[in-house]
Amino acid sequence: MTGALSPTHWLVILVVVLLLFGAKRMPDAARGIGRSLRIFKAETKTLTDDGESSSPAPAPAQAPAAVEAGPARPAGTAPAADGAPARSTDASAV
Repeated sequence: MTGALSPTHWLVILVVVLLLFGAKRMPDAARGIGRSLRIFKAETKTLTDDGESSSPAPAPAQAPAAVEAGPARPAGTAPAADGAPARSTDASAV
């Protein structure tokens, strides 16, 4: 056996699929598979196009929202991990 499916094998597979899912669901399933393949092709095309282009990517439309940092800390202090008051990391403060 060469590994390829013969027409008889495909016929048996088709009959089994029809028996399992019914004739009414087959067009919807085929439509869904077609849409999935179209999306997959489009995404792989954009991936290969992105890799081949030498121009930089366009800047985002808007800047990301600023992260709220909380109260300002004096220079040389680090936030405590357990919620305790901040400790100085400056060697001259010891």
